[in-house]
Amino acid sequence: MSESTASTRKPLVGTKIGNVVSDKRDQTIKVEVNYREKDPKYGKYIKRRSTFHVHDPNNEAASGDLVEIAPCRPISKTKNWRLLKVLEQAESRTHD
Repeated sequence: MSESTASTRKPLVGTKIGNVVSDKRDQTIKVEVNYREKDPKYGKYIKRRSTFHVHDPNNEAASGDLVEIAPCRPISKTKNWRLLKVLEQAESRTHD
């Protein structure tokens, strides 16, 4: 019975997928998450974006990568997200 519960794990609540905008700081990346929101008055969909400071302890992600992030305890004043995994590497990284 414990084997079936281990194999069917739920995804973490609050995870987001976005692109790395900056990786210039040590153990920190800046991730931009794009989403669409419906205008309450006119009903049109509007493009929006949020930027998150993410903890990357092994400096795995580089600028342009597609990453998955999850909320965590506050690590610094602005950094309260952590890197789960790099989903797709940027084109410029794959040629190196």
